[in-house]
Amino acid sequence: MRFQPSFLDEIRDRVPISAVIGARVSWDRRKTNASKGDWWACCPFHGEKSPSFHCEDRKGRYHCFGCGVSGDHFRFLTELDGLSFPEAVERIADMAGVPMPARDEQAEARERQRASLTDVMEMATAFFQERLQGSDGARARAYLRDRGLTSATQQGFRLGYAPDSRNALKEFLASKGVEKAQMEACGLTVFEDVPVSYDRFRDRIMFPIPDSRGKVIAFGGRAMSPDVAAKYLNSPETELFHKGNVLYNFARARKALGKEGTVIAVEGYMDVIALAQAGFENAVAPLGTALTENQMELLWRMAGEPILCFDGDQAGLKAAWRAADLILPSIQPGRTARFALLPEGKDPDDLVKADGPDAFRAVLSEARPLADLLWMRETAGGVFDTPERRAELEKTLRELTSRIRDESVRYHYQQEMRDRVHSFFGAQRGGGRERPGGRGQNQGWKQGQGGQWSRGGGAGGRGAITESLGRSALVRRAGEAMSVREATIVVALVNHPLLIDENFEHVEFLDLANGDLRRLHTALLDALAHDLATDRNAVVEAIDRAGCRDVWERAVALVRRTRQWPALEAAAIEDARDAFTQALHLHRSARTLHRELKQAEAALASDPTDENYRHLVEIQAQFRDVQATEALIEGFGVSSGRAGRV
Repeated sequence: MRFQPSFLDEIRDRVPISAVIGARVSWDRRKTNASKGDWWACCPFHGEKSPSFHCEDRKGRYHCFGCGVSGDHFRFLTELDGLSFPEAVERIADMAGVPMPARDEQAEARERQRASLTDVMEMATAFFQERLQGSDGARARAYLRDRGLTSATQQGFRLGYAPDSRNALKEFLASKGVEKAQMEACGLTVFEDVPVSYDRFRDRIMFPIPDSRGKVIAFGGRAMSPDVAAKYLNSPETELFHKGNVLYNFARARKALGKEGTVIAVEGYMDVIALAQAGFENAVAPLGTALTENQMELLWRMAGEPILCFDGDQAGLKAAWRAADLILPSIQPGRTARFALLPEGKDPDDLVKADGPDAFRAVLSEARPLADLLWMRETAGGVFDTPERRAELEKTLRELTSRIRDESVRYHYQQEMRDRVHSFFGAQRGGGRERPGGRGQNQGWKQGQGGQWSRGGGAGGRGAITESLGRSALVRRAGEAMSVREATIVVALVNHPLLIDENFEHVEFLDLANGDLRRLHTALLDALAHDLATDRNAVVEAIDRAGCRDVWERAVALVRRTRQWPALEAAAIEDARDAFTQALHLHRSARTLHRELKQAEAALASDPTDENYRHLVEIQAQFRDVQATEALIEGFGVSSGRAGRV
């Protein structure tokens, strides 16, 4: 039975080659790097004591540096286990969870046709290469030389030239026995209101476009004449070629991954070729269109965090934003992208030609994560000097992050954007410093006598949430401390009961350090059990009946005194929700660190080993990183007086 290459590629991609080989070997722990899919073992094909057998999940290949055997999933099973090729395919398909294809005579006929079309494309490639070196290719050679491409680079990418003739390629292929229908099926000839077909590519430098196996499936042609309407012309969609599913230079870039570690997506053929000549062999490009979902899947097949590189102009920036929107729903742990933006007016070809490889390497080193690009787009040049404008930014960011399908990544993106917003709108007090991305000075709000709010210098009103929550000042009463953070959480829940339903699993098991607030929390849960937690007044009455009125009043007074206005009754639910979510996150982090510290101290006391000591030092370093060591040990949060993030 003949299997379609697309089916074989699919099951190979679904099953890491290490999973196939791992059943027959023991991996060497010292040389193996499992996180990178890089595995070493003693060769199963010949006896040896030191591991020289190597396999790479990204490439789906194995090789022994001792006896020289190499191959893929199927070859391993056929050569080591003696399976027939169909049996090896069936085993890999079973591991991949993919059903074996039923025999399809029409599909097999199409596969034979594809093979014959690939042969035709190879003939055309050789023809174009030969004509580039002939007399009619002189202008094209001069152009490539002026672009800085060496002869070796031209040959490596199999560049060619389509002569300025309506029939040169057509007649050459016909002389080789290629039928008219095959030429048309390859997109090499075209009709335009005439009964006789003619060459599609004329007077153009030709860029062969290989598939994932290195077989030429299409061409891109760069016009030599400035009068031609289409400067670049691609092959049409054919049985071989579907533009949105192909990346230029995919096969070569995949081979370079072992050395480079990731893949770079740039915008055009010449960028890829210039970068390869400069030593960056791991570059690919979409084919004259915006990046597609299928092309992004190809990038992720090569690397979990590809670098998307865009030209340093407004069009390049817009292309970066489109790519960010494209990939945002599909990001997962270990599957994202970084964005490299070139200097204004430069593309990779210009940059390496003018400033050398180090200049491009510097651009790559400054590639920014997806979260940075989204934040920059939504805030750059914006003026957020009113509550409405700030609320609009928050709404936009919530809508953006809600598109992420992976629940865990979506949660962390939402938290990240909340933290950025709170910091953006007032991490600094006093000073009238200019906001990043904003215009003019910060003109925040301050509370005067009588509780009235007035406009004044300093941070924006939303920023006060972060600073005072981070500060989490303590109030002492009867020898017991009440944390601002804990009071804010409980007061917000009482004043805005909708938050209870939205965060029920966290509210039910809320870990509070203060005994009085624990009583208040118990009264809140009792109200919830009696279906009284849907109305703020009903919850307050339940607190009163439980004998916790004094605790409630003290908590509210603390919240007012420290200006945690989003937790109060008059605040909008959106503001209350954001403040509550931040406070809850900070609180849970603080309590977790507190428990981990106590456990580490106990472990070191009972077993004073180097490992336990290092673990304790690591936790203490986390406290120093958030400038909250003493407060977090006591379980109260950050007490340094500065904005803190736990």
